This record gives sequence, structure tokens and C-alpha cells, in this order.
Amino acid sequence: MAETTTAQKSVKFIIERQDAPDKPSYTEEFEIPYRPNMNVIGALMEIQRNPKKSDGSATAPVCWESNCLEEVCGACSMVINGKPRQACSALIDQLQQPIRLQPMRTFPVVRDLVINRERMFNALKKVKAWIPIDGTYDLGPGPRMAETKRQWAYELSKCMTCGVCLESCPNVNDRNSFIGPAAISQVRLFNAHPTGEMNQEERLDALMTDGGIEGCGNSQNCVRSCPKGIPLTTSIAAINKDTTKHMFKKWLGI
Repeated sequence: MAETTTAQKSVKFIIERQDAPDKPSYTEEFEIPYRPNMNVIGALMEIQRNPKKSDGSATAPVCWESNCLEEVCGACSMVINGKPRQACSALIDQLQQPIRLQPMRTFPVVRDLVINRERMFNALKKVKAWIPIDGTYDLGPGPRMAETKRQWAYELSKCMTCGVCLESCPNVNDRNSFIGPAAISQVRLFNAHPTGEMNQEERLDALMTDGGIEGCGNSQNCVRSCPKGIPLTTSIAAINKDTTKHMFKKWLGI
């Protein structure tokens, strides 16, 4: 069983740092006073207020990203004790010490724990993960979505583009162009929308190019790591079926 910090007076951290994208990484150790109900973001704020290492020497404040602090924005994703997750919902009392913080290495590191998520956002652009409604406002309200469809589509809409599923996927790396599970799930979401389905063939075509759905190795790491519990593998299976049907229709000229 993991040792908790409940009875301890301080919290120890080992943080992987990097001064710039082209600089080598290194680690620094920190020790801060323990407070009940502290999360990792609170601990990083404490280090930022008093940036001193465990040996008492001064250092530069650690850089990280965060916005909502309630597991909604997805900005504070990092690797905590070897697992990619949200730092705002990572409670100190539930983590084994020393707590190791690392940036998600699927993405280029900007500085310390700050990463460049451009790969993920470019994937969403590639599959047109939006519903084009410009110029349709004068046509009145669009068709309503059936309640049964709305319920499972709502689960897909919980994606906060945190990047954890891409970090945990062995097929998303700098050696290939696999689009990743998040974008595939968003294709299913927008293709299910009564207005969005008008562009479903464009999205399926995008997933049939290099780096598309064929890059999935079905490791299922994504669905296990998703902080929102989104059924990513179910979406991948559904879109795999849709792209196969779309391919045969194109081949037959239907």
C-alpha cells in the first residue's frame, strides 16, 4: 500500500525541470510544509512563493500551467509519480513520497512542466472538430437531437483537451503522425450532431489519411487514463466502422 503523507510534517518533491526547449532536463528536490487536503497545484504554489531547494539554496520558481483548478480546463496535465493526470485533482495525501513531477513528453517541453499542445490542436483542425453554422442563423433552429443519442454524445463532449490520453498512448510519439484518440472521439461527437453530420464525410476522409485511425494499436491506455472517463475506445471502434463503410461507398461510387 502506498505510504501517505497524513502523519508527516513535510512533503518532498522531485521535479524534472528544463530551462528552455533546447536545453537538457535536470531534477531538483524540494521540501515544503504539509497542510491537510493539499493538492499538487497548491504545493507548486508554495514552491513558487519560496523557491528554495531541499538543501536551502535558492532556485528559479518552477513553471507550470493551470486555470480552473477543478479538473475542467485540462491545463495542469503532468506526469505525477509516473502517471499522466491532472495536478489539481492529485491530492498529496493519496500520493507516495517523494512525489515526482515530470512534463508530458509526448509534447515538446517549453519550460519545466509547461508543454506545447500544438500537435493536439492541429489534430482537431485536421478533422474539423466543430460545427460550421456561419450564415445559417436566418434559417431558424436546427433539428433536435434524439435524447438517447444526446446522452452518449454528452459523455464525449466532456473532453477538455488535457492531452493525457495522447501521453498514455504508445502510438502517439515523435516517430509517427498518429492523430490520437481525442480527435477521433471528437469526430464521432460532431458526426452525431444533426447539423454537424452534414460534414461527416470530410471528417472521415481526414481520418483515412496518413496518421489517421489506422494508427491505433488498440492498447486501450487512453480509456484507462482519461480523467473524465470518456469511452474513447468505443468511439474508435465506431469510427473505424464508419470509415470502412465510407471507403467502400467511395470505391463503389455510391
